[in-house]
This record gives sequence, structure tokens and C-alpha cells, in this order.
Amino acid sequence: MREIAAMMPAQKLYQRIAEDIAAAIAEGRFAPGARLPSERDLAEEFAVSRPTIREAMIALEMRGLVEARKGSGIYVTQAPPSREDAEAELDVGAFELIEARTLFEGEAAALAAASIDAETLTELRHLLEVMEHDADAPEAVDADRRFHLAIAAATGNTLIRSAIETLWDVRERSPLCIRMFAQARREGVMPRVAEHRLILEALEAHEPQAAREAMRSHLRRVTTDLLDATRLELMKQAEADFDAQRSRVVARTGL
Repeated sequence: MREIAAMMPAQKLYQRIAEDIAAAIAEGRFAPGARLPSERDLAEEFAVSRPTIREAMIALEMRGLVEARKGSGIYVTQAPPSREDAEAELDVGAFELIEARTLFEGEAAALAAASIDAETLTELRHLLEVMEHDADAPEAVDADRRFHLAIAAATGNTLIRSAIETLWDVRERSPLCIRMFAQARREGVMPRVAEHRLILEALEAHEPQAAREAMRSHLRRVTTDLLDATRLELMKQAEADFDAQRSRVVARTGL
């Protein structure tokens, strides 16, 4: 499993890990029904973070290669499809996206704080009110995007704004990202108004370091929410599978 360095550099890190595990399954190192090592063990083996392993597991789950079992772990369900089909199904994951957003948007917030104008601050206050009114509404999700892009535009640098807008576009187009954020919404994870307010307050005070830290803190919290949401999703799927299997057994035995 360690021989991931020789794979194509254009691949995302979690993709390379997913492909390496899929190859191990195809080679018979993990047969159908076999339990995969724990997230912690895989993270140590590949020398990556647990969020990266989580993205790889979700990608493999989307391809139907693994499944979660209640109180037990992640198990192999079948041999992988052809490599061409596998690559078409993998895309950017939410954890990778947020890592990039933290880098770009943290610095963008700091830069914007130095020169943001009154008109943009008024716009940000309005968007915050939209998010505050009904965090579950589509308008609030759109306001969340517009809030972050308005800050990017306030830097006065078109390349920074374009880069951050591209990251948000990836969030809305990547199948893996869409799935992970949908899981988070099902678990009640919505735009965090209080954290956005702290960002706005730092911008109003024209304090670059405070704006940078407020943005980074917000995005770190999003990462934590996603970790919790995807873990709960795997647990719920395992419980549903267990209940379905139990129902079949009960029906066959007449108990």
C-alpha cells in the first residue's frame, strides 16, 4: 500500500490512496468480506491525516467497494471495476477543498481588512441577516457563498477573487464534495452565523490578523463538522444494513 508515489502526480492524494486500496483488493490482499484496517492505522501507514483517509473511504464507498458495519468497521464488498471507470468516479473531496480554502481565504480576509469599504461592509451585514433568518434555506446557502466571495473581491485583486470563486465552484460540481456536504446538511450542519459575524467584526475593525484568524477558525470548524457528519453517516448506514439483515433473519425463522 505504500507505493503511491509512483502514481500520476495529477491525482489528488485521497485518490491515490483509494486507488492503492482498490488495487490491493483486486490483488486479493483484501478479499470480499475482509475488514480494512482502522482509519487511524491507515493514516499512519500512508502518513496522511485521518480526513484524507475518510475521503478515500467515502470514494470507495461511492464505487461500491466497501461498506460500514455497525460497531465493527469498514469491510470490502466486491472487487473493483476497471481503472478507467474508477477514475471517472473520483473527484475533489471536501477536506482537500477546505484545506485550500483555509489557505486562500484566510489571507484574503487579512488583505481585505486593510482596505474594505463601507459599501462592501453593508453588503456583508445584509448577507449575514439572510443567513441568520433561516440557515436551512437555499437563500442562506447562497448568501454564505456570496459572503465569502465579497470578501475575496474586497482584496482588490482579481486573481485572488477568481481563485476563491473557483474553489467554491468545485464545491458545487465535485460529486464527492456534493455528497459530503449533503451528509453534513442531513446532520444539521448549516452556515455558522456566529463565526461569520466574528469575521465581519474583524473586517469592520480593519484588523488583518483578527480577520485572518476568524476566517481560519471558521473553516477549521467546518472541517470538524464534516468529520462528525461523515462518521455519523457511516454509522447510520451500518445500522440500517444491520436492521435490514435482522429483519430478513426474523422473516425466515418466523421469530
